[in-house]
Amino acid sequence: MASNKRDYYEILGIGRDATERELKAAYRKLALKYHPDKNPDDPEAEERFKEAAEAYEVLRDPQKRQIYDQYGHEGLEGTGFSGFAGFDDIFSSFGGIFEDLFGFGSGRRSRSRARRGNDLRYDLTLTFMEAAFGKETHIDIEKMITCPECNGDGCEPGTQPQTCPHCQGSGQVTQTQGFFTLRTTCRHCGGAGRIITDPCSRCRGSGQVREQKRVAVKIPAGVDNGSRLRLAGEGEPGHYGGPPGDLYVFIHVKPHNFFQRRDNDIYCEVPISFIQAALGDEIMVPTLNGKKKLKIPKGTQPGHLFRFRHEGIPSLRNGTRGDQIIQVSVRTPTHLTKKQEALLQEFKKLEAAKLTTKLKNILKGTAGVAETA
Repeated sequence: MASNKRDYYEILGIGRDATERELKAAYRKLALKYHPDKNPDDPEAEERFKEAAEAYEVLRDPQKRQIYDQYGHEGLEGTGFSGFAGFDDIFSSFGGIFEDLFGFGSGRRSRSRARRGNDLRYDLTLTFMEAAFGKETHIDIEKMITCPECNGDGCEPGTQPQTCPHCQGSGQVTQTQGFFTLRTTCRHCGGAGRIITDPCSRCRGSGQVREQKRVAVKIPAGVDNGSRLRLAGEGEPGHYGGPPGDLYVFIHVKPHNFFQRRDNDIYCEVPISFIQAALGDEIMVPTLNGKKKLKIPKGTQPGHLFRFRHEGIPSLRNGTRGDQIIQVSVRTPTHLTKKQEALLQEFKKLEAAKLTTKLKNILKGTAGVAETA
């Protein structure tokens, strides 16, 4: 399980703010120390080599590193990355990284030419209500696709690629350095193992062309600002038979003019008059599903909170809805008529008399205590 894995920064012996140069240096040191050609039949060294490779693979990728820093190993599961199965998997995925780090190839095993396609990103803006209830929509993306003219072969129809005479089709040439028997990428064919003498006129030998594609996207109810959806296999095609990449849809939610979201609860503010606050009333309050009656008790104070159960946002995990929290704000009346002002003056006198009586009772009680003492 991902939760049992060691921290990637701890594995490489670097700080969380390590630069790319520090990252490469740390990995180079461990890869040389635990390389399988240097430690034959040593299970612990093999495990350390694979562990360091996995840590470097994640931290060298800015997007994966950001996800790991924020969510840890569990966050990487959503990207489809689950580590390496073995040495061949490491050498296949890293491609020319060993050459970048060490100046030589991947070692005793010849790496596969198959390479996974690039992931793509699309930013999708939703209204507050669309995010709350979800929707099905289509997005248009520009992506590389397999060239329909040559079917990804890169050759002009009717022609075939020629086997590279320098590497005999392996894509690599052998090189010996000390106890290492290593292979470097063939400079003549770029590691492809073949040379295209008559490139396809449409894709110019790349085997891929750029095209706009419409993709169906199902937005689940309850997505929030910053949510990310993964559409497996909707990225760009792989190379030499490799799997396609994925499409990541990043969600941006527009603010609402009445509701505010906090986790799965929604908050709103409803104004009432001081008469409604004093005498009580029943008012209609907007909810996500229409208006709902709210009873205002007598003597309600400014800022009092009311709650509508299960009128909030659905949870992405189990669909259970949060609550709607209503805060009342008591408004002071303006532009009073003479009659209203007269009534309020009378109310003022009654309130003053009540306050005076209450004060007298307080003072009387205090005096009684003093006499007893």
